[in-house]
Amino acid sequence: MNRKNSLKLGVLLVALFGVLILNTNIYAQEIVSKNIINQDVELKIDSIISLLTLEEKVAMCHAQSKFSTAGVGRLGIPEVWMSDGPHGVRGEINWDNWGYAKWTNDSITAFPALTCLAATFNPKLSKKYGVSIGEEALYREKDVLLGPGVNIYRTPLNGRNFEYMGEDPFLASKMVIPYIHGVQENGVAACLKHYVLNNQEQWRDHINVKVSDRALYEIYLPAFKAAVVEGGVWSVMGAYNQFRGQHTTHHKLLNKILKTDWGFDGVVISDWGSTHDTKEAALYGLDMEMGTGTDGLTSTSLNAYDNYYLADPFLQMIKKGEIEESIVDEKVRRILRLMFRTNMNKNRGFGKINNDEHLEVAREIAAEGIVLLKNENSFFPIDPSKKMTIAVIGENATRKMTLGGGSSELKAKNEISPLKGLQDRYKNATIVHALGYASGPPVYGRVIPSELDAEALKNEAIEVAKNADVVLFFGGLNKNYQQDCEGGDRIDYGLPFGQEELLDELIEVNKNIGVVLVSGNAVAMPWLSKVNAVMQGWYLGSEAGNALADVISGDVNPSGKLPFSFPVHLTDNSAHHFGEISYPGNGEYQEYKEDILVGYRWHDTQKIKPLFAFGYGLSYTNFNIDNVSTDKKTYTSSDIIKVTCDVSNIGVITGSEVVQVYVGKSKSKVKRAAKELKGFEKIVVKNNSTETVEISIAVEDLAYYNETISDWSLEKGTYEIYVGNASNNISKKLKIRIK
Repeated sequence: MNRKNSLKLGVLLVALFGVLILNTNIYAQEIVSKNIINQDVELKIDSIISLLTLEEKVAMCHAQSKFSTAGVGRLGIPEVWMSDGPHGVRGEINWDNWGYAKWTNDSITAFPALTCLAATFNPKLSKKYGVSIGEEALYREKDVLLGPGVNIYRTPLNGRNFEYMGEDPFLASKMVIPYIHGVQENGVAACLKHYVLNNQEQWRDHINVKVSDRALYEIYLPAFKAAVVEGGVWSVMGAYNQFRGQHTTHHKLLNKILKTDWGFDGVVISDWGSTHDTKEAALYGLDMEMGTGTDGLTSTSLNAYDNYYLADPFLQMIKKGEIEESIVDEKVRRILRLMFRTNMNKNRGFGKINNDEHLEVAREIAAEGIVLLKNENSFFPIDPSKKMTIAVIGENATRKMTLGGGSSELKAKNEISPLKGLQDRYKNATIVHALGYASGPPVYGRVIPSELDAEALKNEAIEVAKNADVVLFFGGLNKNYQQDCEGGDRIDYGLPFGQEELLDELIEVNKNIGVVLVSGNAVAMPWLSKVNAVMQGWYLGSEAGNALADVISGDVNPSGKLPFSFPVHLTDNSAHHFGEISYPGNGEYQEYKEDILVGYRWHDTQKIKPLFAFGYGLSYTNFNIDNVSTDKKTYTSSDIIKVTCDVSNIGVITGSEVVQVYVGKSKSKVKRAAKELKGFEKIVVKNNSTETVEISIAVEDLAYYNETISDWSLEKGTYEIYVGNASNNISKKLKIRIK
C-alpha cells in the first residue's frame, strides 16, 4: 500500500470512529495499570500511524534531548519526557548536556533507596511508595519514571546495589509489583531496569556474561517477569552489558522472552548509550534509543540525535528496503500506546509534590526498613527522657546522601540528617558531634580525596568519645565514586576512609558504643565483637534523621529484615568464591560459575555461615513461631499449599515479625539450593498476644527450569517446608509430598 492510499485509509478511520486526530489534543480512554488495552485505542493508534510520514515515525524512536523524544506537532502528538528515578524525581537536566538546569521549582521528596524498601518485606508499603513517587513525577510533568530496578544482588561490590531489591528473586518480585501499580495509577509509566544481567558496574558497557539458562530463568528473570505479567509495567530499560556475545539492549531476549513469552506490550527504552547497532536495534526489540554517543556522560556533537542508530541510519535502511516499514510501525505503535496511557490520557491528574503525606510515607518506609543486626545488653533503644551526653561520631551523621550516586542523585527540598534527627528527639541530652573521618565530595567517575586533616579529625572524635555516656558511630559507605555509586564498583569490602581504625580507637576510650551503618551494601565487620550494637540504616532520603531517631529512641520498634546476605569474608560470597573470571571477569567476559546458588542459596547449600543471613533482623521484643502446619500432606501439581503458624509476642511491647516460608527438595535429580524463599508475611503482634498467619504457595511454583526441554519441570516426591524468621533461623521443618 502506498502512502497516498494509507492517508485515505487514515481519513476513513477518523470518520468511522469519530477520532479527532488533527486536533492539538489527543485523548485516551482510561487504561488501568494491568495492560488491558481498549480496542478503540488500538484503532486510534492504527489511524494515527497511517497519518505519519516515515520521517516522523523514525523521529519518535530516538531522543531529541537528554531526556525527551520528539512528538509530532502538526498532529498534536506530544513529546515524551522522562526522568531518572527510582528514589525520587531527578532535578531538571539541560537539553543537551549533563549540567543541571538550575530551576528553582524542581526540588522533590527523596524516598528511601530500594534496598530499604525491600528490607521492609511489606508490599503494602511498596504500593504507598509507588503512588507517592508517581504523584511527584506527574507534578513535574514526567511521562516515564526511570525505575524501579530489579537486578539481582550478586556481589556486595556492585556500586548500584542500593538501587535494587536484594538477592532473592521472589522477594524482588513481590515488592516490585505494587511499586509499579502505584506509579502507574498516576498515568506515569514506570520503567523497569536493567534488562538483563547488569549485576556490576565495572566494565558494564561491554562485559559479556556467560550464565546457564537455568540461572537466567530461576534467578535473574523472575522479578522482570513479575513486573511485566503481574505488574503490567509500561516500559522496560535495556542494559549495557552483553549476554552471549550480543548487547542486551537489542538482544533476541527482548522479542523472544519479554515481548512474546510474557506478552509485554509497552516500550523498550535503551539505557543512555547502550545501543550499538542499527539493524539489531531495529530487529531485536528496541523501541526508543536514548543517550547514544554520550555513554550517558558527555556532551553530544552537532546534530548528534540525527545520527543515532534509530535515526537517519534507520531511516535510510527502511528507504533502501533493507528493513521493512512495518518494523518502525510496530515501534511507533508501542510508543503511542505508552502515550495513551500517560500524556494522552484524559483522566490523568496533576500530581502532588513535597506534601506532608509524601514525607510521612518516606519516614514510614525508612523506619520500617531499618534492620537491627546486633543489640547486646539492650543498647537500643536509648531512652530520650534521660539526661546524658551522647557522642555522635562520623561523617555519615551529617552528610547529604541524596547527592552523588550517579543517575539516582536527587535535589531534595529537605534532607534531615541523622544528627539533626537526634537533636530534635533527644531534648534532654547533650549531643556532641565530631566528624572522625572525611571522604571528599561526590563526583561522578573520579575520586576527590578530602582536604581535611585525617589525624586531627580522628583525635577530635576520640576526645569527644572519652567524655560521653553513649557513643553512636555513624559510618558505612556513601555515594562517592567506587562506593555506592553508578559507573564503578567498590574496590574493598571493608569500611573506607579509615573508619575501622577509628572505631578501634573509639572503643579503647569508651566501650558503650553502637554503630549505625549508612550504606546500600554489606560490609566486612572485623570490629563486630567489640561493639554493643549495630543497626543497618540504608540511604533513607528526606526523612533519614527522623526515621533513625524514631528507631533509636524506641518510638518505632525495628522490623526490617536483610534483603541480602552479609558474608564474613568477600570470598564467602558465591560470585567471589570462583575467582576473577566469575567477578569481575577478564575485561571481555565473565562466567557466573555459582549458577543458581546466589546469596543465601550459596551459604545454605555450601554450609558457609554468613555474618548476617538473608531475612535476618532483630526487634525490641521477642517472638515465637509455633504450631506450624500445612493443610494437607500430599498435593497435586494444580494445588495450593497452605502453611499456617502462630506468631506469639512474648515481650513487653508491640512489634512486627516477618514469617518466612522456604521450600527445599533434598533428594532431587537436579542440583538445587538447600531451600528457596516461596512465601512471606509481615504481621503486627501486640505484646503477650498471638496471631495466626496463613501463607499460600502454588505447587507449580516449586518447578525448576529444565534446560533439556527449555521449559519448567515439576518433580514429584518429597519436599521440605521450612518456616522461620530468617534463612538461617528456622522454627519448624515439615515434609510434604507432590504426586
